Amino acid sequence: MTEAVIFDLDGTLLNTCDDLGAALNHTLSLHGFAQVDKARYSPAISNGVKALLEVGFGTELEKFDQALLRQQVLDHYAQNIAVNSHCFDGVNALLDGLKSKGIQVAIMTNKPTFLTLPLLTKIPELAHIQVIVCGDTLDEAKPSPKPLLHAAAQLKINARDCIYVGDAERDIQAARAAEMRSVAALWGYIPSKTIALSWGADLNLTNPEALLKHI
Repeated sequence: MTEAVIFDLDGTLLNTCDDLGAALNHTLSLHGFAQVDKARYSPAISNGVKALLEVGFGTELEKFDQALLRQQVLDHYAQNIAVNSHCFDGVNALLDGLKSKGIQVAIMTNKPTFLTLPLLTKIPELAHIQVIVCGDTLDEAKPSPKPLLHAAAQLKINARDCIYVGDAERDIQAARAAEMRSVAALWGYIPSKTIALSWGADLNLTNPEALLKHI
């Protein structure tokens, strides 16, 4: 019996692609590199800042202080954290449907606390979610199951009665290790459905509302 649904954030609940892409392009401009279009940076969003830098700087990346580049991306992003970020279509209906069914919700993201909490204050549709586990809440992040187990404990619900929804392979790996049902959010930044299907999620859904039929 499903008692709670735990969500990844970027690429699952929120489309933060344009704001993260703007932070990458700002950093590229600081170093005289050409801007990168959305088609190129979007597939890298869910894999973190390093993946974005690899898209932007390519083989030249190894010539730079990557810690500095990472900080430049994060600084710009933190200062412009929700200019264009918004919930994916269907997320609000999903959250309303879960509420009507008495299903609890939580967020478990690898995004650090100093970015996650300010971002959520800008998204009123997510203001009611009180259990939020970030990438630095514990000493391990996904694909470790620890953050998901921590979220379940905060909800006071057995992990086996939770579903985890995410848009990256590590999300599915973490859910499996935590003995939760897993859902691949194909509406997110996943560049290839074929690749996503290879992750072995329990469900592969193309829109958020479809989850309600499986609870």
